[in-house]
Amino acid sequence: MEKEMQQKIQEMQGKEQQLQRFSMQKQTFQAEAKEANSALEEVKDSEEDELYKIAGQVMIKSKKEDLVKELEEKKKTMDLRVNSIEKQEKKIKESLDSLKGDVEKALGSGQDNQKDEKKEDK
Repeated sequence: MEKEMQQKIQEMQGKEQQLQRFSMQKQTFQAEAKEANSALEEVKDSEEDELYKIAGQVMIKSKKEDLVKELEEKKKTMDLRVNSIEKQEKKIKESLDSLKGDVEKALGSGQDNQKDEKKEDK
């Protein structure tokens, strides 16, 4: 029983670490989506037909419509990644809650058994 508890506690810790990693990834993707959205608004507001974008360490002249498509696609991709992570987070949280319930139940029944043993000793 004790070995099973240790395994469940280790599993809980692993899931908590996963949640932390997902949270960091989600923040990164949300920031990238926000950045793409901001750039998209700037490009749409521009009256120029050709604009410059940075690719690595080079500035490249691009058509406005191409930049709009590129930025919309990037924003869409980041939003999909955020949604995917949120779904994974939800599953992990549900699993974590279930594990916590199992551990708390086992700890509670272990304490009840200890109380019963003390009563019998008296």
